[in-house]
Formats: sequence, structure tokens, C-alpha cells
Amino acid sequence: MRKLKMGIIGFVILLALAVISGGVWWSWATHSYSNENTSEMIAITPGMTASQVGTELERRHLIRSAQAFTFLAGQLHADSKLFAGDYFLSAKMSPQEMLSKLLLGPEVAAIRVTIPEGYTTEQIVNLLVQKGIGTKEEYSKVLSTDSFSYAFLQGIPQDAHRLDGFLFPDTYFLDKTATPHAVIDLMLQRFQKELTPEVENQLMGMNLSIREWVNLSSIVEKEAVKETDRPIIAGVLMNRLASNMPLQVDATIQYILGTPKPKLYEKDLQIPSPYNTYLHTGLPPGPIASPGHASLDAVLHPEKTDYLYYLAKSDGYHAFAKTYSEHLQNQKKYQ
Repeated sequence: MRKLKMGIIGFVILLALAVISGGVWWSWATHSYSNENTSEMIAITPGMTASQVGTELERRHLIRSAQAFTFLAGQLHADSKLFAGDYFLSAKMSPQEMLSKLLLGPEVAAIRVTIPEGYTTEQIVNLLVQKGIGTKEEYSKVLSTDSFSYAFLQGIPQDAHRLDGFLFPDTYFLDKTATPHAVIDLMLQRFQKELTPEVENQLMGMNLSIREWVNLSSIVEKEAVKETDRPIIAGVLMNRLASNMPLQVDATIQYILGTPKPKLYEKDLQIPSPYNTYLHTGLPPGPIASPGHASLDAVLHPEKTDYLYYLAKSDGYHAFAKTYSEHLQNQKKYQ
């Protein structure tokens, strides 16, 4: 019993020394899984505890263990000393450095940027430039030539459209001094979090590449208005692909036009472009927009039906049909 007590006491002493000295154990237990250097904005609200902060840091993969972070904060009596505000933290920082920043108070004001679901790369760049973060020329270079070490980008053609669909729509809090490369990298990091091991396994089972998944999801994003229609539309698109039918998606025509029209005409459907899904079978060369989580999930879980056609109704929902004759009846009824 005495040996056991001495062992426990010795462990506590070693643990305390490790905490105080910022030793190797804390570096392993609280540091990030990754080598990412891009800063992320963490919002500390009034009354937020170190435990809540640690949970958020772990969720964003900036540290390994929220529990270890909370223990370290307790040694520093940090709970009552955290200043509310916006902080930029990165995975390369040690937990001690993170806590030091939180105890000193916020240094900079963040720029809030919300990227809506369904935005094209051009729209995203325009929004960032409007917010005063970079220029169009800088983003053009980053999108076309800069290197990003993400496995999901391997094998994608190196052109101005290579990152289309991967700039994840979300609300970002950006340092006003952030470079265009860092901003694009942050969006790619956010997309990476959608690509869980479970999702990758599911894509393999569906025989879909990551880019095909994003490509299909981008079409669902632009076509669906109502949440319940997303998986049905995803199923229709897959049925048409399986039948080697052209997708005939109006959203791809609008993408070609650049400036959407309230109504498309027959001449629009004849525009010579590889993105014209009325003229070409299969998927377009790349995503036509950045899909959000709901559309990505709809493609992973398409509703299994015999539908091959759909059209938009005035209430935002879609009418679905199994045959072309049924589709024509829906056109008479709803258009």
C-alpha cells in the first residue's frame, strides 16, 4: 500500500512538473494532429470557460485533447482570467502560447466573411475583394498556380478551375492582414473536415471520386431550393448518369452564361461549351459552384426512385416524373 501511495505521489509530482515546464507530455497531449500553419479565428464569449474553449480547439483540430488543455488552464487559474473577444490561433502554437494570448486579451478585430452555399469561385473572390482582403489578380494567381498539399486535390487539372467546388461555404473570421493564399487554404481546410474516413469509405462504395462527389453536389446545390428535394434531385441525376442520358441541367447553362437569366431559351441550350449538359452526357468538367454540407450529404444519401425528370414549381418545390410523357404533363400543369 505504501509503494502504491508513493507511486501515485510521484506521478502527480511528475505531472505537475510537466505542466509547469510546458514539457513533452503536454506537447503531445494538447497539440494538433496536423502541421497546418493557417490561423483560425476563435471567438471567446463572456463567461466562456477554459473547458469550453478546449472543446472548441479540439473540434477544430488545433489541439489533441480538450481535457489536457482544461487541466493546464486550471494550473494557471485561467478560467477567471479569460478575456472575451476574437483571437487568431493556429495548430503550430503550443497550448501555453494559446493560453497566453487568451489571458492577454484580443489583439486584432476580425473581418467576418460569410460565403453562401452555391457561390461560384468568381463570386467568392469578388466578395473577399469587397471585404478588403486581397485583389482579384492575387486570387487569380493563387487559384491557378499556388500549391496546396491536400490529398483530395491530387490528379485535378492544374488550371484556373482546379479549386472550384472545394472553397467551402461557411462564415469565416479573417485577420485583415491575411494573404489570399492563407484565406483559400482556410477554405480548403474547412472542406477537408467534410471528408471524414466514413465519407471516403462511402464514396468508394458508390464508385465516386471526391471531385465527382463535389461536382454532383454543386449541381444539387444550384438546382434544389427546398431541403427535402435535395436527395430526390441527387437520385434523379444518378439515374440519368446510370442510363447514359444527358443531365439537361439548367444550372449548368446559367453557369456558362455567367449572369443568370430569369428564363432560358432554346438558343441558350445550344451554347457550345463542355459545361452544356444538354449537349454532352456525363458530368460537366468540374463543379459549377461550392456546395454546402446539405448538398454534399444528399449525394451521399440519394433517394432511390425511378424518376428521370424534374421541373421547378412556383413554390420552390419540384415535380418529379418517371417518363417523358409524365414530365410533359407536369410542364402543362406547373408551367
